[in-house]
Amino acid sequence: MDNVLALLPKKIQALFLALPKKYRIEEIRLRIYKPIEVVTANHFFFLEGQDEQSYVMTEEDMEYILNQLSEFSIYAFQEEMKQGYITTRGGHRVGIGGQVVHEQGKVVSIKHIRFFNIRIANDFQGTAAPYLDKLLDTRYGHTLIIGSPQSGKTTFLRDLARSASEGVAAFDIPSRKVGIVDERSELAACYQGIPSFEVGTRTDVLDACPKAEGMMMMIRSMSPEVIVADEVGRKEDVEAIMEAVHAGVTIFCTVHGVSYEDVIKRPMIGELLTSPIFKNIILLERQHDYINVTLENIQSVS
Repeated sequence: MDNVLALLPKKIQALFLALPKKYRIEEIRLRIYKPIEVVTANHFFFLEGQDEQSYVMTEEDMEYILNQLSEFSIYAFQEEMKQGYITTRGGHRVGIGGQVVHEQGKVVSIKHIRFFNIRIANDFQGTAAPYLDKLLDTRYGHTLIIGSPQSGKTTFLRDLARSASEGVAAFDIPSRKVGIVDERSELAACYQGIPSFEVGTRTDVLDACPKAEGMMMMIRSMSPEVIVADEVGRKEDVEAIMEAVHAGVTIFCTVHGVSYEDVIKRPMIGELLTSPIFKNIILLERQHDYINVTLENIQSVS
């Protein structure tokens, strides 16, 4: 949290430091001329300033945060800004809103930045532990994790990747070479190429790399036994997964969805699910402040 507070003006830092320790903050949403929204695991509230009135963001506050994010060199962040977010020290991701600049139909920059969403990076370990004996058996079945936004997909996937990299002595599961293709910088939360999260001793990372291209790069250059990718869904993602499977690499990945039935209706992902690739299908559902995990559709691997 210290790295997050360092992005904020001192007067706003003081307001956060005065909050009760019980709050497990997930997001800090900042909007010009609006109160500061604080999102926790199961509710949200607006940060109070003096006289129990909500603190309202000023232009000076927004400018300060932008300077902190860019380390006073905004041009160096143009490439990251095109993606709509910046990854900061500690792996925290700051979403950016403002006026989008287009050239030839492509986003080249964002100017007049007036909105920030600071997503607090939390490395919760052990979420996959109860299922490792089934997911990391000696055959290393391909695994697809289904869940809606903020259901814990990325956390579960990271835990699975870390466990595959380290091995699980309790189940006599050996370690494997793991390659993470981290297009959104959320799995490893790299800052300047160094993972902020513990992803395993035998894990290599391609940060901010498109998934499809990254999977092929991993296979060509890093000889992984397992490839891990978050939020697949495009045609090229599916094609890359098929190539990896045919190359003998195990796939762990996630997809947005509320159910197996919801996901199978999509043209590209449905093609994957109807093929005999995935041995393990995991459905994650957020229920208040905990995650419900359902392991289903375990198929036999020929």
